[in-house]
Amino acid sequence: MTAEPTTTGDLDYLGFVEYAVARTTEELPDVDPVAMRLGLTLHRLTSALVYDWESTVHRPRGWSWGGFRVLFVLWLAGPMEAKRVAQLSGMSRAAVSALVNTLERDGLVSRTQAEHDRRAVLLSLTEDGHRAITSAYTAHNEREQAWANALTESERTVLIGLLEKLATSSAANEAKRRF
Repeated sequence: MTAEPTTTGDLDYLGFVEYAVARTTEELPDVDPVAMRLGLTLHRLTSALVYDWESTVHRPRGWSWGGFRVLFVLWLAGPMEAKRVAQLSGMSRAAVSALVNTLERDGLVSRTQAEHDRRAVLLSLTEDGHRAITSAYTAHNEREQAWANALTESERTVLIGLLEKLATSSAANEAKRRF
């Protein structure tokens, strides 16, 4: 925790959390400040991470964050239907469909008719797509390491365990039903 800024002009993106918690609890004293700080910090840190990865690794390759996510799923999970790519990437089917149009145009993804259902489309990486995602992920992981290096190995292990505990909580399971 840092000292509360004297004016909103002293705030930055991540520093806004402290200010927001203080101001909110002044007006709404029944708000749980710890839960609020946790939610805001996780959200803002995630946004900062994604912005960093997208701006330093993926945009220079002509990809959006969503495009990277589609390629990443296809790289690791192999050919699959678009609806399954949507599930594994946490995106809507419409978003995946729009992204695949661009990735197919760029020669990174191909579509074929699924054998089990003539209406279904199977997505897969092309050879160029495989080369592109493995190269991109190497650079992506370098940025992941830069962020992770702020913590000791034991701190990383504890944080991963805590995040996994949140990800498997009853609230997370309720949220997963919405996908």
